[in-house]
Amino acid sequence: MTKNDLSKFEEKIGYRFQKKDLLQNALTHSSYANEKHLPYEKNNERLEFLGDAVLELVSSDFIFHEQATAMEGKMSKFRASLVCERSLAQSAREIDLGSYLFLGKGEAATGGAGRDSILSDAFEAVIGAIYLDAGIKEASRFIHQYVLSDIEHKTLFYDSKTILQEMVQSHGTNTLSYHLLEEKGPDHCKEFVISCCLGDRQLGVGTGHSKKLAEQEAAYQAILALRNE
Repeated sequence: MTKNDLSKFEEKIGYRFQKKDLLQNALTHSSYANEKHLPYEKNNERLEFLGDAVLELVSSDFIFHEQATAMEGKMSKFRASLVCERSLAQSAREIDLGSYLFLGKGEAATGGAGRDSILSDAFEAVIGAIYLDAGIKEASRFIHQYVLSDIEHKTLFYDSKTILQEMVQSHGTNTLSYHLLEEKGPDHCKEFVISCCLGDRQLGVGTGHSKKLAEQEAAYQAILALRNE
């Protein structure tokens, strides 16, 4: 990773760091730091811890004002849908975060740059880095742009199976079922392909590195198909 690469990432997210080392630390996975024998504070775990707290504050404030009459339980569930690992990983992919990560050779070879857990942690670390570099206002701008925008899509993506089940039950139609179509890839990087069917009709197909994620994606595609009818 070069200074030019870091500059490209800054351009992509619309923010220039005053302290470039904060950005570099945010993009440094522990596997790379261990491989290079770097001090612990040079990986992104501490920044992830801070970014998680900033994200929770900003998203809670947003939900509190957006859902002025909602009860605490509903607000908590809504926040969980916005800041869960899967949603944050999706936000990370929107800015191609995986391409800019410093990963150890083993982690890189096993698809670490595309793994939800690594992407979501690095995304929170970037939030923490922006907060330290420029304060809550700039961190909030970043969160609003990449997490709190397109809320319906992100909420739907978070719990597609439950939402689809409720849609089907409300219409009293056939039973939903999920079927494994394909399992591919080495053991350390499996990919599953699963279909979602309503009765005998296939509504959607999803892929993921676990059966659960593939089912959620299949349900998401099924919801889109039903909404377009």
